[in-house]
Amino acid sequence: MGSNYPAINLSDVRRLQIPGWKPPQQRRIAEILSTVDEAIEQTEALIAKYQQIKAGLMHDLFTRGVMPDGQLRPTRAQAPHLYKESPLGWIPKEWDCFTVEELLEKSACPMRSGPFGSALLKNELVNEGIPLLGIDNIYQERFVPTFSRFVSYRKFTELMRYSVLPRDVIITIMGTVGRCCVVPDSVTQALSSKHLWTMTFDNNRVLPDLVCWQLNHARWVKDWFARYSQGAVMEAIQSSTLRTLRLPVPHIEEQGLIRSRYRSSSHRIDVEQQHLDKLKQIKYGLMHDLLTGRVRVQVPEVAQASAR
Repeated sequence: MGSNYPAINLSDVRRLQIPGWKPPQQRRIAEILSTVDEAIEQTEALIAKYQQIKAGLMHDLFTRGVMPDGQLRPTRAQAPHLYKESPLGWIPKEWDCFTVEELLEKSACPMRSGPFGSALLKNELVNEGIPLLGIDNIYQERFVPTFSRFVSYRKFTELMRYSVLPRDVIITIMGTVGRCCVVPDSVTQALSSKHLWTMTFDNNRVLPDLVCWQLNHARWVKDWFARYSQGAVMEAIQSSTLRTLRLPVPHIEEQGLIRSRYRSSSHRIDVEQQHLDKLKQIKYGLMHDLLTGRVRVQVPEVAQASAR
């Protein structure tokens, strides 16, 4: 043991007992695990490729948009008459620019963060009840429904102004700043935390999925946040920074076409990600079974004979 933290010394390593395999068995175990590793690497490469394709597609969709026939508009170089200047640069003539605040739902508290201070004390958290969301639930375009913090229903009703609704857009504002996702329909009751901004948008004007993608990836969003960052890394996103952020907004019908292309591209990545997760689980299971000796490795007689 070290003086300040746990440590492993040489005598600990020497006393460690591990199963003893003959060389043919070792080679066979290595072959099995290498096969899974290769499948994992190929899937990771495929996901990276699809992500690059999606990034390029989404950039085109948010700078050129989609015509009624589902095809991308010609570029400005090809058809300059189809575009106009805006605070964000050149956009299709049919589009407008709005601030985030202008796109929020007209309700009492469409954008909220908290509760703060004595409004929710640590000793008021319970083992089960209404989930209290944090940065560990919010990833880029992915909501993780694994909950570790809860409040009682009574406390939830006291803090109703911080409640989270299905299709809300949430962005992290502390820790890992700037991760954004849409709350799925399956989350019917939850409470926001002070580490998040939760926004309810007017879905008749803008689709949450498209706001989410821009907050995660769009160049004009990154430029805007960088303008208000302190040092090299942004420490938090202030309310005023987020409210005054401008977004390009197509007509709602065109947004629907853009969302269809977005979802199709995202689905392909999701399928491969699920496959990758399964492969990693398989590898973990194999390592546990093979490296502990729980499952005996069968080596063909030919391989055993050649090893003698």
